[in-house]
Amino acid sequence: MKITELLNEETIILDVAADSKQEVLSELIDQLDKAGRLDNKEAFKEGILKREEQSTTGIGEGIAIPHAKSAAVRQPAIAFGRSQDGIDFDSLDGQPAHLFFMIAASEGANNDHLEALSRLSTFLMDENFRAAILKASSKEEVLQAVNEKEQEVDGPEDTEEDTNKQKILAVTACPTGIAHTYMAAEKLNETAKEMGLSIKVETNGSSGVKNRLTNEDIKDADAIIVAADTQVEMARFHGKPVIEVPVGKAIHETKELLNRAAANEAPVYQHESNKGEEAEKEGKSGFYKHLMNGVSNMLPFVVGGGILIALSFFWGINSSDPASDQYNRFADMLNTIGGGNAFFLMVPVLAGFIASSIAERPGFAPGMVGGLIAITAADIDGGSGFLGGLIAGFLAGYITLLVKKAFTVLPQALEGLKPVLFYPVFGIAITGIIMLLINPPLTQIYSGLTSFLEGMGGTNQILLGIILGGMMAVDMGGPVNKAAYTFGIAMLEAGNYTFIATAMAGGMVPPLGMALSTTLFKSKYNKTEREAGKTAYVLGACFITEGVIPFAAADPARVIPAAVAGSALTGALTMMFNIGIPAPHGGVFVVGLAEGGWMSVALYLLAIIAGAIVTAVAAGLLKKRTTI
Repeated sequence: MKITELLNEETIILDVAADSKQEVLSELIDQLDKAGRLDNKEAFKEGILKREEQSTTGIGEGIAIPHAKSAAVRQPAIAFGRSQDGIDFDSLDGQPAHLFFMIAASEGANNDHLEALSRLSTFLMDENFRAAILKASSKEEVLQAVNEKEQEVDGPEDTEEDTNKQKILAVTACPTGIAHTYMAAEKLNETAKEMGLSIKVETNGSSGVKNRLTNEDIKDADAIIVAADTQVEMARFHGKPVIEVPVGKAIHETKELLNRAAANEAPVYQHESNKGEEAEKEGKSGFYKHLMNGVSNMLPFVVGGGILIALSFFWGINSSDPASDQYNRFADMLNTIGGGNAFFLMVPVLAGFIASSIAERPGFAPGMVGGLIAITAADIDGGSGFLGGLIAGFLAGYITLLVKKAFTVLPQALEGLKPVLFYPVFGIAITGIIMLLINPPLTQIYSGLTSFLEGMGGTNQILLGIILGGMMAVDMGGPVNKAAYTFGIAMLEAGNYTFIATAMAGGMVPPLGMALSTTLFKSKYNKTEREAGKTAYVLGACFITEGVIPFAAADPARVIPAAVAGSALTGALTMMFNIGIPAPHGGVFVVGLAEGGWMSVALYLLAIIAGAIVTAVAAGLLKKRTTI
């Protein structure tokens, strides 16, 4: 819903008479009532005040957006009021509010008020837009400023000229779906706008698919960019020009990608018939994409199961053992859910999704079965674990491709039997037989590697900590970071908690260090970076390394070395202190689970703080003073 569909001259007060929060709310409600937008003014006021009791709608930067959804609203509307002097509105930043937008939504408005609230919040973050509203000398100028901003964001309505523009589509996806997915989408949108190109971007993030491409979108598209490090739905693009790249290229090589799309340099995508040949051509990037598809789908099992296991230790390290004095039924349930079930599925899920990335849906069942064999069918140490799962996933995927190719000779009448009979039977059988044959030697290799790593001590262990910690900061959630984190998960699954503790600490340092740097060296950062620093404190504390990306993208030559130095120090200290944490994620929320009691917790925090300080100081000294 557009703001200009809800706001008109009848609901605008150019200069409010109020000088308090309660008075300005009443004045805006009166304006809505006079404009005929309310059935019951008092009932609507009750809804507005009830919303204010939950939390202030003064969002800062001189803006307040009071809102309510009520049966007392006759017609959804927005009232606007302005105070040049400013009114104390209990704003989040403690500053007086000058611009007031009151959203009135009817009971059956289908969340239109939330949509309008979201759009307004986005618009009002633009300092130029706020200035235009403040300087407007008439109601017409206010509406004109809003209308121009909406056209800027949404683009002009379709015209004959627009229909002749090339239509480019894009899909962005990263393994965790937290930062890179949305940064790539934003960069594609912004750059396409600068270049005068029409684009629609679908994001495959942690909360699901947003802005999904429709069949009509795809039919009319001139080119499609798929910027993804994990599997996305590709069958719909059969026969269309498609450029496939890692998600990082959409962030750092945006203009080049869009130029390729605009110049019709995208190869035509063939979904099924040439899948085997495409897999051979993918090489290294294809391997990483398949691996990350497995890792991203495995992570919920790892994180959820690992934290449940860790929580069970609150009642004692032996709290899940019925023979122990520490036994607690609830702790036993948490341990069973986390370790006996979620963690048990970790390797099969990894293998299943690697295989499905290679061979699509027919590869999933062989991959799952191969992964299950990897952790169960061996007499030594419970199977080949993570190593066996990786091999099972790729083995199942490429075997399924061969099976699919072998059955292309069958008559068309049997086409329907392929996915439900031939592919699963032969794919599972061949993958299973091979895994049963190779799993015992794989188990010995995996056990030997685990024992070697666990046995490393002294200088070697510190060196390993430096490498592992530094890798977590090299590309902030990219391939190197994911490789280090995946290694930590593998060792966690093997029962060694020090490596995942080192990886998590190393991943927390870059955003924490840059956040601290913006606090200590304010003159080296512009206002936007200082604001990003506030967010980076929270992201770093939660072990979201991607929180440092805005700084690294703007100044990689200085930020990345500083981040690597701090993370490497933290990794070395964590290994030197021999800190182990049985949870694979959670940041500060799981620090208290460090093995060894409060002394270990204190040392772990010391390692993280030391690394953050090194990053902060290094970045502050390397960066030049800003002129903004």
